[in-house]
Parts: sequence; structure tokens; C-alpha cells
Amino acid sequence: MTYTQTNDPTIREYVQSFQNLPVDEQLALFWFIYTEMGDSITPAAPEASTVSPNIAEGLFNQVKELSHEEQLQLQRDLINNADNRYTREYGSMSDTTKLLFWYRLAQGMENATIVPMPPNYQLSSQADELFNKIKELDFGQQITLFRDYVSPMGAEPKTGAEV
Repeated sequence: MTYTQTNDPTIREYVQSFQNLPVDEQLALFWFIYTEMGDSITPAAPEASTVSPNIAEGLFNQVKELSHEEQLQLQRDLINNADNRYTREYGSMSDTTKLLFWYRLAQGMENATIVPMPPNYQLSSQADELFNKIKELDFGQQITLFRDYVSPMGAEPKTGAEV
């Protein structure tokens, strides 16, 4: 699984801070980012290929068939780079498609087809501080940050007889 990180030291620092949070706190922060900036990051991908929406939608449709507990575990598995069928499928996607997939998960959380955030959830002070820093970035930096955050998630796709 290859991905390219930006050379911007601020973005790299924020990605590292994001990744250093406990897994459930990373998921919560990503949710708060979506609720705050979802309209602007929408398919963060004006340059997305025409295939990306179909691929992201395909994995999303598989995930929404899982129980809420399994959906939450899958999101944790993506962050933890667990190796299973879903994380390998995710790992084979382009960075833009990965962003689109997470956007679809957030939309699903909004309408409860994907496990919703617990009511009245509060971010930790560390996550809230990072959230406020992210809000101060310009749109291009935010997209770069999100791409660099979601890109290394998932697992390496298997080849040939390993499938």
C-alpha cells in the first residue's frame, strides 16, 4: 500500500497528532470534522475519477449491511490496519476514493444506517484542541490533512493465491 504524504510540516504534525489519539477518539474527531465542515469537504474530490464514487459506494453498501457493532469494529480495524476482507478492499482504493468512503460513512451516521455517535459525546481536550487547529487551516490544507490521515489506513490487498 503506497501513499504520498505532503511535505507541509504543519499538516504532518496535525496528522501525527490525529493518529496519536486513541482509536475511538480519532473516529469521534473525524465525525466532528464532518459535522462542522461536511458541506465543504463533500466529495473532497473535484478531481475524483468517475470510478471513485462507484468503488466507495460499493464498500459502503457492504458496510451498511453489517450490524452497528460490526460497523464500529470495521472503522476501528481501518485505523488499526487490521487485515480482513473489508480493510484490504479499502487498502486497494485511491486516496480520493478513501476520502469519499469516509464521507459516505459520515452521511450514513447522520441517518443511522451506520452506527451513530453517542448522544452528547464530548471530545477530549486534546482532540478538541486539534479540531480547532484544523478549522483554522485553509480548504486545500484541510483536504491534504484528511487525505494524509485516511491514506495509510486499511490493509495491503492480497495478490493471486493469497486471496
